[in-house]
Amino acid sequence: MILSFLIVLPVAPGIASAENPLKPIDTRSKVKFTIKNFGISVGGSFKGLAGIIQFDPGDLNKSQFDVSVDASTLNTGIGARDSHLKGKDYFDINNHPRIRFRSASVHQGKKNGSYLIKGNLTIKSITKEIIFPFDVIAQEGGYLFTGTFTLDRNDFDLGGRSISLSDILTVSLQVLTKE
Repeated sequence: MILSFLIVLPVAPGIASAENPLKPIDTRSKVKFTIKNFGISVGGSFKGLAGIIQFDPGDLNKSQFDVSVDASTLNTGIGARDSHLKGKDYFDINNHPRIRFRSASVHQGKKNGSYLIKGNLTIKSITKEIIFPFDVIAQEGGYLFTGTFTLDRNDFDLGGRSISLSDILTVSLQVLTKE
């Protein structure tokens, strides 16, 4: 079982500029992952979402995202599994308490309200570049960001070789932000 983190960005001019950064609302957001174990999809989630997002829809070059989740909040619904995943073989939460994403660039997607973000994901002091699409809609006086992407758990030294556990996991994000 594996990882997750979050990222966010709005679309209305002047809402989330450098002067008015957005913050994720942890209690209203979902950072989930799924992975196949013995051919069956299993999953979990993370909480403790925090960070600052700056976004300028008129000049995407000014956009910056620095967000993270608390690795110790990993929850699969099975206590023994959670303890194992929080240990040294997987997330090693005692030495690596946060999973962090920092953007490098944001580009307009193929349709209105869609974007493509490139940045660096850090898990267990291992940083890898990732790129993924996401959508943005105005909601409740802020913005809801949704996206899904896949990662290879081996890229971040999350568990060893396994004949039962897939290497690829899917991360799904639903993040509500406000100024």
